[in-house]
Amino acid sequence: MPVIDLVLPGIKWQNITAGPFGVGNFLGALVTFLIIAFVIFLMVKATTKVGIK
Repeated sequence: MPVIDLVLPGIKWQNITAGPFGVGNFLGALVTFLIIAFVIFLMVKATTKVGIK
């Protein structure tokens, strides 16, 4: 994921672990979800401003 690679250059973020749990893929999915949710929020806000319901 390019966004995470910009923040953590040279680190394989998919392999990040916290104890026995692999959290790298979860963090990647979480970042992807937040980006998509933000874009949908902006789209809804723009359409509401234009007057489309």
